[in-house]
Amino acid sequence: MRKRLIQIFGFLITSLGWLFVLCTMAMDYWRITQLGGQGGSFIIKVAWYWSNLWKDCFTDSTAVTNCRDFPVLWSVTPFIQGVRGLLMCGLTLGFFGVVLCFVGMDCTYIGGADKTKDKVLLAGAVFHIAGDISGYCLYINRIARTTFAASVGYDLGPPLFLGLVGCFLIFLGAVLYAVTVYRVQICVTNNQHVSHTVDRMKVSSSVSSSVHHMYNCKFWLLYSV
Repeated sequence: MRKRLIQIFGFLITSLGWLFVLCTMAMDYWRITQLGGQGGSFIIKVAWYWSNLWKDCFTDSTAVTNCRDFPVLWSVTPFIQGVRGLLMCGLTLGFFGVVLCFVGMDCTYIGGADKTKDKVLLAGAVFHIAGDISGYCLYINRIARTTFAASVGYDLGPPLFLGLVGCFLIFLGAVLYAVTVYRVQICVTNNQHVSHTVDRMKVSSSVSSSVHHMYNCKFWLLYSV
């Protein structure tokens, strides 16, 4: 029962983590900066420049936003292409991880025997960790390259923090999956060792009793003669 609860909890938090990572793709304000300090004008200070994976935008003091969509894939900045590729790779691995973990959970009736389900669950955990690593690479790379112009300092936007929280949840869920699998394997190994020890004790006791019985029979025959 405890194993099922841990697996269900791991499935829920990994799914929530991948939902967070997926939401960051459509969110704005990946990087944001406030333009100011030019001639002491207060109007310029309330202008904002921000961007995400798909466009660059500028919001002026009247709350009017002008955006420029990124061009076709082969003409986009290589950094943006790398960020998109890492995110797509992580989401693909996460999808396969969710499917494998759902099949390998103890509370589902698909996947075969318990040993097979444990292997499938462990494979799903590996997919989760691999996708989580690619997500971390995405965000770390994004954080390291937030400043494109020396005169403008960029701040980290909410999608980056949401993505980091999602990656942490994914990693935690994958660890819970692995703990349930290895705990079962260790318990099975210990039980098999104990059963083998008991069988050996039974065999040795039966052999000793048979030898003792044969000795008594032989002594009785000698005594009768």
